[in-house]
Amino acid sequence: MRIDLHTHSTASDGTDTPAELVRNAAAAGLDVVALTDHDTTRGYAEAVAAVPEGLTLVTGAELSCRIDGIGLHMLAYLFDPEEPELARERELVRDDRVPRARAMVAKLQDLGVPVTWEQVARIAGDGSVGRPHVAEALVELGVVPDVSGAFTPDWLADGGRAYVEKHELDPFDAIRLVKAAGGVTVFAHPLAVKRGEVVPEDAIARLAAAGLDGIEVDHMDHDEATRVRLRGLAGELGLLATGSSDYHGSRKTCVLGEFTTDPEIYGEITRRATGAFPVPGTGGRA
Repeated sequence: MRIDLHTHSTASDGTDTPAELVRNAAAAGLDVVALTDHDTTRGYAEAVAAVPEGLTLVTGAELSCRIDGIGLHMLAYLFDPEEPELARERELVRDDRVPRARAMVAKLQDLGVPVTWEQVARIAGDGSVGRPHVAEALVELGVVPDVSGAFTPDWLADGGRAYVEKHELDPFDAIRLVKAAGGVTVFAHPLAVKRGEVVPEDAIARLAAAGLDGIEVDHMDHDEATRVRLRGLAGELGLLATGSSDYHGSRKTCVLGEFTTDPEIYGEITRRATGAFPVPGTGGRA
């Protein structure tokens, strides 16, 4: 089985619609794909309706969190999307995205970059606007060569010249809320140092003690030495070790199935989840 547990659609900052995403996942030879848009479940219905035969869809989300001043992303799988407390927190994060993006545009303009809110809104379309859309505007203007080039201290990295904070969950609250909604939590790309400051290992241990289920080990932003280190840490802390592409369509260079999760780990995730169940494909059309 080929299992990719971290992808994004146009419901947040990917370039594939949810229907295109599941069709492309099947075409890429995946058996299981997780839809994990940022702080939203808005793409679920379209993705579920379009899952091709032979593919299983795992519903999820990537939750924006912050601990000790350091941003982190928490992948949440198979939770009940209607659970009110978790839904309310996702709403708070989403509501903060537009004013935050507008503030980043204003900072960039102060730095002499001719970006406009209209440009960023056009790029975001119906998606949940965020830093990647601002980053793509910088690419369009020729300020940076690619989206990754915008996530530096010069521009949009945490603490960067054009960075603006947003409402984010405490990760301990995120773990509690996801578990209360019947879901499973995995710390996304925990040592992606190229993105900025990362959470120290002692904090990961505290999260594990609070009920964190796993850490994303095999990811494009982790080199081989980092993967070995994380796999050892997962073993020490009793955490599940996952692998994923973090696919964003054409917005990033990663491809579906570039990194995958062991079927036994996937099986354990589904065994722990009680809020929702994987959706087997029926050959539906969006």
